[in-house]
Formats: sequence, structure tokens, C-alpha cells
Amino acid sequence: MFWRKGMAAVAAALAVSACSTATGEAPVPATVGAADLAKVTLKVGDQKGGVKSLLTAANLLQGTPYRIEWATFTSGPPLLEAASAGAIDAGRVGNTPPIFAAAAKAKIKVISVSRSNVEREAVLVPPDSPLRDVASLRGRTIGVAKGTSAHGQLLNTLHRNGLSTKDVKLSFLQPSEAYAAFTQHTIDAWAIWDPYTAQAQLEAHARVLADGRGASNGLGFLTASTAALADPGKNSALRDFAVRVVKAQKWADTHREDWAQAWAKETGLKLEVARKAVEAGRDLPIVLDDAVVASEQQLADAFTDEKTLPGTVDFAAFVDRRFGPDLDQARSNG
Repeated sequence: MFWRKGMAAVAAALAVSACSTATGEAPVPATVGAADLAKVTLKVGDQKGGVKSLLTAANLLQGTPYRIEWATFTSGPPLLEAASAGAIDAGRVGNTPPIFAAAAKAKIKVISVSRSNVEREAVLVPPDSPLRDVASLRGRTIGVAKGTSAHGQLLNTLHRNGLSTKDVKLSFLQPSEAYAAFTQHTIDAWAIWDPYTAQAQLEAHARVLADGRGASNGLGFLTASTAALADPGKNSALRDFAVRVVKAQKWADTHREDWAQAWAKETGLKLEVARKAVEAGRDLPIVLDDAVVASEQQLADAFTDEKTLPGTVDFAAFVDRRFGPDLDQARSNG
């Protein structure tokens, strides 16, 4: 979920691949040479303090053999809408936006995955709140950004405590709006992720009513538009970019203070907020395997059962593992 996130030149990332995608699609387009790659512009969506600041801090934006144009989004759902529409080529989101995008038949694929500390996905209440457990949320107003990882975590948290979203009042708010509503007591609780969790705890003395343990899989995905994946030049750039993100995530885990300072500078967050979020454990790359797909399918089915989504979602159809060997090597080599 938010923006959880070093490296030598990635010659291997530009190797020609002759494999097909994991979902039985047409063969992956051949990669292109460095001269042609220099003509490619990769349009990447980001959330403030996300992939761009991570790659910058890890010194991994140096020497990209293609140009990157960045666009900033408030959360994952609008980022994926832009990717499906062809306005951007790639972007990183939490575990729930791809499910909503899949339900909308968006033209996107998930191409790599990481996992974060689910304890930092939380349902928060003000320090003076009378609410003491999840059951007491019945009839209360909860702020959450629709279709985000917090939405998924909230859904499962309610289910684990004998409630559904029909038993509460959901106020769909983007994080900045929700923080204002939370501090002004116009909502009773807030479902959110780091660094907002840390910010609310340190600045508004928020109390954690429930966290993501048992309610969230902690997954975050790098996604790409199907159009970009089908274009030889952008396909090669995406391969290189995905490897850089994996290595940056590994760098951040072993350079937490450096990452916290860079994150704070990029976002304007107080350094202590960034430190708290980083020290809790950020995203670490994992294999995009069948277990990941099954976990996402369970979450998708939960939204379908709640009738939040119009029909069933086949999450596997939105997974593309063409970059698996390159990402495996990046995870192993650091």
C-alpha cells in the first residue's frame, strides 16, 4: 500500500526474451537495442514520495537509456485509470486498485510485486474516541479512499469481526481530505496506510483500533498498460525500470535513514514521520507467483460478495510474468 519503495547498470535487463506471458497471450515483443531505446519515453505515474523519490535516493535514475516523464496521482485508482487510457505507461499501486481496474476491464497488467509490513495499514481513531474495538464501529462513519489498499484492509477487518461495509458508513475521501476530516472529528475512524498512519499517530495522536494483521496481504504492484507492453521499445524500458525498482526497494531496506531523509525532503513530511514509517519496514520485492495471484483473488472475491464490484474478477488474467527471470536475478544480486 503507499509508497513503499540502488544499482549497477542493468545490461541483463535489455536481453531479448522469446517467452510468452503467463496468461497465454501473444509472444512478448522483441526488445530493442540501446540506440532505439534512446528514442523511448516511458511515462510513469507516481504517488508523492513514491517510486521517483525512491529511485532518486538510491541513485538509480542515473544512466537510464530512455527518457522518463513523471505524473503524480493522489492514489492508485486514478493512476490505473490513466494507464488504461494510455495517458501513462506504468505505475506502482497497492493491492486493491488492480482489482477494481480488472473489474472495469482496464487495459493494464501487474508485472512485479512487493510486500510491506501490514501492521502499518490501520484503522485509526482519535485519541479521545470512545471506540475500543472493531465491533464498536457499527453505525459509525469511516473515511477511506475507494478502491485503495485501505479499502481492502477495512473490508477484511470488518468481516473478521462479524461486520460488513453495510454495517458502517463509508466516507470515500482521498488521504489529504481524510486527514483533515479525521483531525476535525467529522469522521469517526480512518482506514489508511503509511506514511499517513505515522503522521496521524505522531501529529494527531491517533490510536490504532485495528491493523492489517490477518486482514491485508501487504502486497503492492508495479503495473503497466497493455499498450506499453506490446510496444518493443517501451517493453524494453519497462523491463529495465522494473529491475531498477526491485533494486531500489532492496537498497531502501538497508539504508533506512537515507531513505527516510530523502522521503521527507520529497514530500514535506516531518523527518520523524518518515523515520517511523521507514523503520516499521517498507516494501520488499517478492516473486509474482501463484500464491500472490490466489491471495489477490480472495480479496477480489470478497469485494464481489459485498457487491462492491459489479461481477467476478479473474485476477490471473491481469498478471504478466514476462520479466520474472530479470526480477529474480535483481532480487538475488541486490
